[in-house]
Amino acid sequence: MSVNFHNSEFAAAYGTSKQIPGGVLPEIAVCGRSNVGKSSLLNKLMYRKNLAKVSSKPGKTATVNFYQIDKKIHLVDLPGYGYAAKAKSEKERWSELIDGYFDQDRPFAMVLSLVDIRHEATKLDIAMMSYLLSRELPFAVVLTKADKLSRNQQNKMESVIRKQLQLPKEVQILKTSSEKNDGIEDLRRFISEASGK
Repeated sequence: MSVNFHNSEFAAAYGTSKQIPGGVLPEIAVCGRSNVGKSSLLNKLMYRKNLAKVSSKPGKTATVNFYQIDKKIHLVDLPGYGYAAKAKSEKERWSELIDGYFDQDRPFAMVLSLVDIRHEATKLDIAMMSYLLSRELPFAVVLTKADKLSRNQQNKMESVIRKQLQLPKEVQILKTSSEKNDGIEDLRRFISEASGK
């Protein structure tokens, strides 16, 4: 693996899609429900405790956050979806950010769609997969919080979620745990390969 994830830094945050400049590095976009453990996973990937802010309140990320890895890749943290307490105007802004980002002609290398392995996929998770498939974006599913289940339960839930999301066979599923570091090295390798680095 030729990408050094130790060499990671916060690059920029954007509140509207129009603010986002053109991409120069391969981009790995990360999306998922508000409480799926996205910030914890990003911090673990980048060997940091709090580079990505972990909030006690879900749905706190209201910007598109760019992290530069080894000056070779941008990890792009998209706002978490599905937090019910958001005002209508906030939901519209979230939608504008996501759609606006994916509408741009950008160097998309991969989208990582995060799903909590402990629960069946939600309507919002299913809608996100349909969205990615309809846009023909390269994506993989990352199952989070795998340490909460036995190996047997993990495999069972992986099958259930794959079926629910109606994933084509070629879409990869990776199981991870930020808590126990499970699958993190595999995910780093996958990101490096997907970005051509």
